[in-house]
Amino acid sequence: MARLSADEKIQPHWWVKTFAGLILGLSLSYAFVMIFAWYGPGGIDTPVKVQFNMWMISPIWLLILSFTYLFKTGLKAVSYLLLANLLGYGMFFLLGGGA
Repeated sequence: MARLSADEKIQPHWWVKTFAGLILGLSLSYAFVMIFAWYGPGGIDTPVKVQFNMWMISPIWLLILSFTYLFKTGLKAVSYLLLANLLGYGMFFLLGGGA
């Protein structure tokens, strides 16, 4: 069994990965819930859906935050989460922007 080189190992950039998971992960979870709220079943006017959307932000955010530490470097975590945010908000505004 061969040992992994330094480039193949997951780097412990804890501060950068934590920042990426906290800030970019929260905004990505908002994007997911926002798309579901506006374009999911019943649209934004469904009364029970408002409470569900509010409670779904935390589990999605914590899931993203926990998986953030699996990126190889902190820079990859920031760049991939930033790209995911751009795609999420871009999809929301492309579909109609809540109008």
